[in-house]
Amino acid sequence: MITIASLFVFISFYTLYYTSKRAVLSYDFSFEKWMQRNPKQTKITGLCLLLLAYLLWLLSASLGSATLFFFIQLMTISSLVIILTPLKVINFKGVIILFALSGLLEFYYY
Repeated sequence: MITIASLFVFISFYTLYYTSKRAVLSYDFSFEKWMQRNPKQTKITGLCLLLLAYLLWLLSASLGSATLFFFIQLMTISSLVIILTPLKVINFKGVIILFALSGLLEFYYY
């Protein structure tokens, strides 16, 4: 559950990052071009995914700790996206591998 919430936080912030006019953007995939051309739908999608991630955190923890973990996770992921995306360190193969390993570890230790 925490891995899925983390994935939603990452995807939502990444979509919100692509609506920025100041960000250095790369257009490796067609959906990145779509996100830049349709900022209103992309912002709505990003905010809905952030809300969904927060609701998943609420299902897995109490109100206070879920809110704290959500904001810590949001700050960490947003910092990494802002720093690593212009350097082209973040690619989808690496993200899939990272979240797959995280999910496997979560299921193993849960």
